Amino acid sequence: MTQLYLVRHGETDWNVQRRIQGSTDIPLNDNGRRQAKRTARLLAAGQWDAVFTSPLSRAHETATIITGELQLPAPQLLPAVVERRYGDAEGLDFYDVEARFPDGVHVPGRELPAAVVQRALPALTDLARQRPAQRIIVVTHGGVIRALLNAVVPEVDRFVGVLIANGSVHHFHYSLDALELVAFDNFAPTMFGTDSGADDRELAR
Repeated sequence: MTQLYLVRHGETDWNVQRRIQGSTDIPLNDNGRRQAKRTARLLAAGQWDAVFTSPLSRAHETATIITGELQLPAPQLLPAVVERRYGDAEGLDFYDVEARFPDGVHVPGRELPAAVVQRALPALTDLARQRPAQRIIVVTHGGVIRALLNAVVPEVDRFVGVLIANGSVHHFHYSLDALELVAFDNFAPTMFGTDSGADDRELAR
């Protein structure tokens, strides 16, 4: 049974400013780097076989900090877990999003959650098949984690609007050809500073 631990990247300046990032490549800020180190310390109790990451710099740097702290090989790229695209909403703060794209208004270029699942879930299941019985860290993004949670957990839209904090860890396992949630936000009692990740909450409509 393969264990997959999905980690949301650390904080960025756009997170603090509550601006939609999506596919825009925004780096970690200093607090985000501290969050990545704290996440690494929490993960240090486990034994890990590999670390994979989205290619966006905020995820890749988070993964690099984690591998450095845990003395693991450099993270490997997994392009299919790149953040959800938000099209014309990227770069806007949440007030501007509400003004320009009120409920029911199409956001040009926005990727649907189902499309995120169609690319991310097969990539993760393939990874699990290729690495049976391994324990793997995957550094990704809030929009990807939320889409996967809603896809693999039976309750409809259970995770719409639920906080997915910067640096949070979400445990899945792969068994019998299916990815299943084991624990949402494994270290929830240990908060990681300012949450800034409402991209998906703001654009879930």
